[in-house]
Amino acid sequence: MAEAITAAAATSLSIKPLTRHSPLFLSSTSFPILRLNSHKNPNFRPLVVSSSTSIESVATEKTSSKTAFLDQREGSRYLHFVKYHGLGNDFILVDNRDSSEPKITPEQAAKLCDRNFGIGADGVIFALPGINGTDYTMRIFNSDGSEPEMCGNGVRCFARFIAELENLHGKKLSFSVHTGAGLIVPEIQEDGKVKVDMGEPVLKAVDVPTKLAANKNDAVVKSELVVDGVTWNVTCVSMGNPHCVTFGIKGGQELQVDALNLAQIGPKFEHHEVFPARTNTEFVQVYSPSHLKMRVWERGAGATLACGTGACATVVAAVLEGHAGRNCTVDLPGGPLEIEWREEDNHVYMTGPAEMVFYGSVPV
Repeated sequence: MAEAITAAAATSLSIKPLTRHSPLFLSSTSFPILRLNSHKNPNFRPLVVSSSTSIESVATEKTSSKTAFLDQREGSRYLHFVKYHGLGNDFILVDNRDSSEPKITPEQAAKLCDRNFGIGADGVIFALPGINGTDYTMRIFNSDGSEPEMCGNGVRCFARFIAELENLHGKKLSFSVHTGAGLIVPEIQEDGKVKVDMGEPVLKAVDVPTKLAANKNDAVVKSELVVDGVTWNVTCVSMGNPHCVTFGIKGGQELQVDALNLAQIGPKFEHHEVFPARTNTEFVQVYSPSHLKMRVWERGAGATLACGTGACATVVAAVLEGHAGRNCTVDLPGGPLEIEWREEDNHVYMTGPAEMVFYGSVPV
């Protein structure tokens, strides 16, 4: 069988819900076709269906029934996927509800995330059966093959993916998701945005974790950290995954985040000895008490266009350091997120978009 991938941009199309028993097809308008390079078969041919071809005719022409497309590849070397992004933080979503273990290995996920020789993404997310009374389980492999506890932008994409799988279009709904960071409850709003109860921030230094000495109620708040000979003021927060938030260097002027070379400084924070589990790092510029700008170096993914847990950690740190109030717009390179740290329940709430990009099948 010739190796092929079916993929086309679908951001302006009316997409039918995908289930395990629906054929995976692709239609295109004037958008460019996404082509994947393959080490195994550099001569593979992408299969694209024109926008004038009906879904039903494709299913009939290629298979004897709508379910036959999946049935003939079930257990084969093909992985069916849908790609989503949350403010440019992009993920490959896999329907894994029939198994408690991911369909592919971390090494395979890293290859699929490669932007030159794969689909291209910041991570692969699996929708698995729920455990401990939850509706679903979410697991994610980063682009380097590591597995983080959680991902804020990823959980918004996960919620929209579940809505597609369960045919829940245009409805306001919420469900419970088990993650490595604990219980997460996303809510799809009527405007299509996703609001997520991210739970309580963890501030105790030993639980973040960080080896920096606690200086405020067992927490690390505006503490000094020397990185590459420069002393930074940092606050450490866990949103189920570790974050180091900085508003600038000691005694320095207000941080200008666009001037930073993240590729140079980011890894030095991530792999610093005071972070035994490595860390995500947020560099923050304060516009006003309700408006922040942030750039992020993500653990296991590098510089990304957005980080949901990072935006949450940023607002928590901004409140603790006295830079901002509990309701903030956080500008990221990919767009804004609305973050609220509620005083009454100590939970952090994140609201933002998640969009489908394209979907298809790829040999693994």
